[in-house]
Amino acid sequence: MSAAEFARKLRARDELVGYWIALDAPAATERVARVGYDYLVVDAQHGLIGHSGMLNAMLAIDAAGGAHGLVRVTANDPGAIGHALDAGAAGVIVPLVDTPEDAAAAVAATRYPPRGRRSYGPMRSSLRIGPRPSEADEATVVIAMIETPQGLAHVREICATDGLDGVYVGPADLCLAVGGAHPGDPEVAEEFEAAVETIRRAAAEAGIAAGFHVSEGSGVAPRLAQGYTFASVSCDLLHLEAAAAGHLQAARGGS
Repeated sequence: MSAAEFARKLRARDELVGYWIALDAPAATERVARVGYDYLVVDAQHGLIGHSGMLNAMLAIDAAGGAHGLVRVTANDPGAIGHALDAGAAGVIVPLVDTPEDAAAAVAATRYPPRGRRSYGPMRSSLRIGPRPSEADEATVVIAMIETPQGLAHVREICATDGLDGVYVGPADLCLAVGGAHPGDPEVAEEFEAAVETIRRAAAEAGIAAGFHVSEGSGVAPRLAQGYTFASVSCDLLHLEAAAAGHLQAARGGS
């Protein structure tokens, strides 16, 4: 599946399943990219990954073949977005989008003139998309995270932003946004699920993709059944720890 085909599937709200990468470990990323996920998200915001690590992750994903590499960028900043796309990302997930103006700025950073303000320096991205800027525009996705009280209040206007391909729920911050004392706070479970449904409905009304972040694979199906169109399983660092702990428990006789 080419980058353009992946973009079309996401925009068509086809169901897609991805995986979250937090470690700067290209050999491990390459292995994960081979197992059949539709996409991998390289987390440049909260992951343990700098620019060279992001570039190496894109190389690893490409070497594996099949999955497409997205990047959660550090901020809604043209420089950060441009770095990710020039490194070969098929698209970006942009954190802390609070208003439709924020969303429009994110879109502009991913599109070449006259549609946007992306600077023409394709580097690795030219291997798969382009060289015409219009072709790159069509093959590049931009997704806004809804994770703050302001973003939730403006979610319908954000979803209606021209050129925005999707929105994404970060459950930890969204839980805090609805008054939780900590991520996963059961005291605000009802408010959290109401916010999740509000975001889903706003995306559906605007005809754009809606993504959700889950802690394990079993959490994907319920969100897709709810009407979310893509979901990412998190993440290599946490799953490495869990696997190691499980093996240790088995080694000690399950005690």
